[in-house]
Amino acid sequence: MRIAQTLLPIFSSPTIPHIREITMKYILAALMLLTFSLSAHAAAIEKLKTFIAATHSAQANFTQDVFDQTGKRIQRSSGIMQFQRPGKFRWTYQKPYEQLIVGDGVKFWLYDADLNQVTVKKLDAALGSSPAALLSGSNEIESGFNLTEDASRDGMEWLLAIPKAQDSGFERIRMAFDAQAGLAVMELYDAFGNKTVLKFSEMQRNPKLAERQFHFTPPKGADVLSD
Repeated sequence: MRIAQTLLPIFSSPTIPHIREITMKYILAALMLLTFSLSAHAAAIEKLKTFIAATHSAQANFTQDVFDQTGKRIQRSSGIMQFQRPGKFRWTYQKPYEQLIVGDGVKFWLYDADLNQVTVKKLDAALGSSPAALLSGSNEIESGFNLTEDASRDGMEWLLAIPKAQDSGFERIRMAFDAQAGLAVMELYDAFGNKTVLKFSEMQRNPKLAERQFHFTPPKGADVLSD
């Protein structure tokens, strides 16, 4: 499935999610959950607290699967994720299409290599009032989400995060942590019944990441779409 050219504001149809929209909203929702601090005390939530307190930067391989309302997988992608608190991130999609998402703390950049097209927005403008826009890491996660423990499964501790905002673009997020308090899986559910599953592997915590990783300059000749 090709990623449609329009980034915002809605899915291209109620049954097949707009993959670029999913990528932007869900990745940033993931980053928001990774960069906040929290004060709740329970098994999975405590592991999230431990992960956040001990992880100022990270790098991992990831796979991303998108499922429709019937449970049919409609898209699979993979690549490398990097983030550095506060609010900087880089997601390099290698398969099936080359794409790059970069957040430099101020702007959001999305580059589609096949289309030779760049979408750039102010980070807060790209996400509007979604709590996923809050990437500073200085606020409490409870201000944007209700957190509860979820049932343990697959040998991991799970938590459920439900956004308080009505216009967040997703209804709930599940996160799974392994025995070492490492983030292993995220499941994200939208209002249309679609599910996106992110799985992380070979997670490196607190690697020294070059600052240039979080800067982006549009390639020569690329179409640049901006507001």
